[in-house]
Amino acid sequence: MTFKEKQKQEAISRLKMLKVMPNVIKDFEKNGRVYYSERQNKFFNAILYWLDNNEKYVEIVKEKERKHNILVYHCQLTHTSFGDLLSLLYVSADEDNWEYERNDIKQGITYCYVANLDCEYDSDWGTIGIAPSQGGVLRTA
Repeated sequence: MTFKEKQKQEAISRLKMLKVMPNVIKDFEKNGRVYYSERQNKFFNAILYWLDNNEKYVEIVKEKERKHNILVYHCQLTHTSFGDLLSLLYVSADEDNWEYERNDIKQGITYCYVANLDCEYDSDWGTIGIAPSQGGVLRTA
């Protein structure tokens, strides 16, 4: 099994941990398709979309995957007063960290790349709060 295949298997297990809709997991497993969950308001807080519906999002993901040898398995889009934030949930390049990353997810947090789509210099790596919601992922902090 190649390292990329190991990353993909790890990503699938994380999608299951996050209780993402089964068809989203299946589409990722069979086709490599990444989805994003968008928080539109307090009632619709994890609406699912295909990432490839937005070329800008795809380019951000491809660039980070290529540059850092990560595998993005889901994204989360939140609209804020300081910009639209696309959080990239990923499996890191360091297999020794995967257990810690899984434990973080169990605690409701994850380390990710957050792209500020309105103000690129405000984009950065960091920890966010996450929770399963409506078949997708909700950013909680």
